[in-house]
Amino acid sequence: MSAIAVLDRARTAIELGESHFREFKSALEGPPGDKKKRSVKDIATNISQTLVAFANADGGELLVGVEDNGEISGLPDFTDREYEVLETAPTNRIHSDTPLPGVRKYRLTIEGKSILYFSVPKSVQCVHITTDGRCLQRRDLESVPVAVETIQFDRREVKSREYDRSFIDGVSADDLNIELVKTVADQVLKGMSAEKCLQYLELGEYGLSQLRLRRAALLLFAKEPHKWHPRLQIRILKVDGNDVKTGEEYNVISDQVIQGNILTLIDSAWEAMRPFLIQTKIDSHARFEQRSIYPELACREALLNSIAHRDYSDEGRGIEVYIFDDHLEVRNPGALLSSMRLEDIVSQKGVHQSRNSYVARVLRELGYMRELGEGMRRIYDLMNKNELAPPALISRPDGFSITLTNRAMYSHLDLLWLSQFDHLALDREMKSVILLGQEGRIFSALQIWEAVGIVDTEDYRKLVESLFKIGVLQNEIERDTARRIAQKKKIPFRSFPRYKISIPGKVSEGSQSEDSSLSDEKSKAALESSNFQSEMLVSKGHAEVEEGRAEIKEVSGGKLFIANLPLKAIDNDLYDLFSVFGTIVELKVPRRYNKTKGYGFIEFELPSSAKAALDQHGELVYLDRKLVIRPSTAKSL
Repeated sequence: MSAIAVLDRARTAIELGESHFREFKSALEGPPGDKKKRSVKDIATNISQTLVAFANADGGELLVGVEDNGEISGLPDFTDREYEVLETAPTNRIHSDTPLPGVRKYRLTIEGKSILYFSVPKSVQCVHITTDGRCLQRRDLESVPVAVETIQFDRREVKSREYDRSFIDGVSADDLNIELVKTVADQVLKGMSAEKCLQYLELGEYGLSQLRLRRAALLLFAKEPHKWHPRLQIRILKVDGNDVKTGEEYNVISDQVIQGNILTLIDSAWEAMRPFLIQTKIDSHARFEQRSIYPELACREALLNSIAHRDYSDEGRGIEVYIFDDHLEVRNPGALLSSMRLEDIVSQKGVHQSRNSYVARVLRELGYMRELGEGMRRIYDLMNKNELAPPALISRPDGFSITLTNRAMYSHLDLLWLSQFDHLALDREMKSVILLGQEGRIFSALQIWEAVGIVDTEDYRKLVESLFKIGVLQNEIERDTARRIAQKKKIPFRSFPRYKISIPGKVSEGSQSEDSSLSDEKSKAALESSNFQSEMLVSKGHAEVEEGRAEIKEVSGGKLFIANLPLKAIDNDLYDLFSVFGTIVELKVPRRYNKTKGYGFIEFELPSSAKAALDQHGELVYLDRKLVIRPSTAKSL
């Protein structure tokens, strides 16, 4: 670039001001009107650190002799030797193993004052550090210290995101399995040509009269996948035990490597993996039966998730599936994307983002994947429905893993408590409620909602009614009494503990000992006693159901959304404010750092109470704020 062009560029930069790509450094220090020359060593340090930060980010330009506000103060009284120290800083003060690429430097004169102009491009070859070991990166208007590993991770992530979308030179349709492409084309639209399908799926586009193909097309359809990707494979290892040992104790009893393009890999890897998930057992009738150790759909989802989201830019590693005695682990090259948080996945918020956007699109078009983010939620749901512990997720800089276990979701004490109800054939939701009553604990309706994960009033009604019917759920505190106490203590009715769990009498079957058997009369008496217990249980159940139906009314009232709440709103104050309209079933005010988010939800026992509160929209004032009140659209609070 000519000196004239650089001069114009410097003037433009000064006019635009500092930014992510521009930095100004003064050569002076001291109070206004009495500024003096700064230490040349300090300025040189500023130059090296700023250029390192730019190179480690997106590149940028540095102007020395310009104040932060764009005023040109220059480099007055600087000697040639001092200029030389500053101009050689991009070399002498940068670690010799991480030299800066393509640094440009110029002495310029603007408004009669001398300044120094430096620029450096974005670097992708290495992470740069100064001679004193400082690693910095430009972020907005600052050059901040960062770990070398952080920059390496960011660069790997960018590379991984671009991998499947890049166009590959020297590739033609002959390199693809055209029959497989045609099969996909027919699923997309009957009669669609292979060429049209590739364009529709954005896997190829015309350029200079030739169809250019993205790398995703090769990953999905290549005839010879390993010609284009050496680790387009899934390695399946069956381990005898719960960890892999080495040397003479090496305990991997099966080690298969399944290769192929993605569309063939999905089915072939699953077929190779599936036999290890089946266990043969003897049932109660002394017959052999095969049972799956894990929910098969959960395993298949975990495998599909790894294929869709692995880091294909890492060509040195493939997907690995370890099948141990008590757990199954799928290990993936590539960490979780930085824009996603592991805790959001664990809490099943449905967060999603595809690393391989073109691969993911084809898998969705073919029905392998549905809504992005749904697969992980489905795994959690399947493990939960099968009463197994939730999956364990780990994200490391070098990879991501998901572990499924055949361990029950209940602890030893939980199982001991639940064993007293075995004769009742309880489902998972019922067990979740019964676990609330361990050790005689009294619990609330809200705890039932949260323990089971209920989102609909009708689901709650059916669950509570069924537990009352079999005599397991009972009222420790009568409903009206509980309401009065809750109002007195300013506790929402649904949050007030009043339920308990009762172990019903178990109807025993007649049995014979080794030495004697029951006489006919004793058998008849036992049978009559058993029938009497059953009748009593049913009768008691009907009574409890009627009581339970009264309890259900509490969740059928009106729900309201409240907005314009002060940050310092207090729940008890809000309870007092709204309790004049009727019995409050639930009050929730989301908070962050002990401050409200400005809104909340309230539910009344009766719709008439909600309507009375709703009529006060814009009239009800709390801490000098007029509250916004409107019906809530949420199914539950």
